[in-house]
Amino acid sequence: MATPEIAPSPRHVRGTTFADTSHSPSLAELVGYERAADVVDFCFIANPYYPTSEMIEALQAGLPALIKCYPSSNPATTQRVLAAALDVDPDDLIVGNGATELIVLINEVLVDRIAVPVPTFGEYIEKLRDPAAAELFVLNREHRYQLELGEYLAWVRLRGLKALVVINPGNPTGQLFSRDQMIEFLEDARDMDLVIVDESFIDFAGEPNPSLLPVADRFRNLLIVRSLSKHYGVPGLRLGFCYSRNREMIERLRRLVPTWHLNVLAEYFLSLLPGTEAAYIDSLQRVTADVRRLQSDLATIGGISVYPTGSNFVLFRIEGEMTAAELQSGLLFDHLMYVRDCSNKVGMDDRHIRVASQGRLHDAHLVKAIRALIG
Repeated sequence: MATPEIAPSPRHVRGTTFADTSHSPSLAELVGYERAADVVDFCFIANPYYPTSEMIEALQAGLPALIKCYPSSNPATTQRVLAAALDVDPDDLIVGNGATELIVLINEVLVDRIAVPVPTFGEYIEKLRDPAAAELFVLNREHRYQLELGEYLAWVRLRGLKALVVINPGNPTGQLFSRDQMIEFLEDARDMDLVIVDESFIDFAGEPNPSLLPVADRFRNLLIVRSLSKHYGVPGLRLGFCYSRNREMIERLRRLVPTWHLNVLAEYFLSLLPGTEAAYIDSLQRVTADVRRLQSDLATIGGISVYPTGSNFVLFRIEGEMTAAELQSGLLFDHLMYVRDCSNKVGMDDRHIRVASQGRLHDAHLVKAIRALIG
C-alpha cells in the first residue's frame, strides 16, 4: 500500500499559533482531523499503552448518551474518584480541565511575582496577570539547560522573591530530581510563601516513583500540579489536578473553579479507573523501557546531541546547519511523523527537538528517518 502524502503547502508548520505561544499546533490544525490519523504524533506527549482496550470500548459505547448529558455540578464527585486512585484525601485535591486550567487559576489567585527557570512549560510565564511578574532564571545551554536547585534558590532570595516553580521531570529537558533531592530543596525553601512543583511527567520517571504526594504534609508552602492527560494517554479529554495539604491555599483556588469545568467524557473516564491499576503500572513500565531504547538509538546518530531524560520523551540538539524547523518539516511531510520544534520556548535556541516515545516500532522508524535527514 502506498504511503499517504501530505501536500507541502506550505512546507513548514510555523504560523501564528507557533509564534504567539510556547506550544505547537495540533496535528488537526496542520493537516485536518481526517489526515491526522495518518501521522505518528511524537510531539504531544501521551502514554501509548493506556487506556486499556476495555476502557476505550466503554467510552465508545457510552458516547451517544454521554454527549447528551451535563457533567456533574459538584466537583467533589470527581475529587473522590481521583483521590481514591491517588490514595490521597479528596479535600486536598482540585481536579481541573487539564493542568493548564489550574496553572491559570494559580497564577490569578496566588502569584504576584514568581521565579521561573527557562526553558520550561510556557504557561507558567504566559498566563500571569502581569507578564513582568515572571522573573526568569535562564539555564545555560552549555550545561544542557540543567537546573541546580541550590543555585536557583539562592538566586530567588537575591531577587527578593517568595514564590517559585520547579518542574520535575523538566519540560522540555527531561531532567529528573529524586524525591530526596526535592525534599532537601523544600526543607531549605521553607521561607518561601509558595513552591509550585509540577509533576506532570512523574509517573514516567520509573521506580521508585519520586512524587512528593506522600510527603506533602510536611510542607505548607508546597503546591503540586500534575497533568493526568499524559500519564493516562488521553490528552483530548483534558484532565489534571493540583494538590496541597495547605487547605487554606486549596480553598482559595477552589472558590474560583467554574461550574461544569470538566466535560462529561473526562468524568466518565475517571469512573473507569478503578480496577485498572495493574494495567496502568504495566503501561508505565513499557513506556520506561521504550524511552530508554529510544534515547540509546538516538545517541547513535551523528550530528545530534542527546540529553539525559527521566520522562517519556527525549530532547536532542542538532549540531549541524539544519534547524529544528527544517527537521520537523522534513519528518512531517516526507515521513508522516510530527515532532516538537522547541525554538519558541523562551531561553532555547533554534536547534532543539523533543520527541515522545510512541512504542518501539514507531520509535525505530523515527530514528531511521532522523538518521536519513540529518545524514
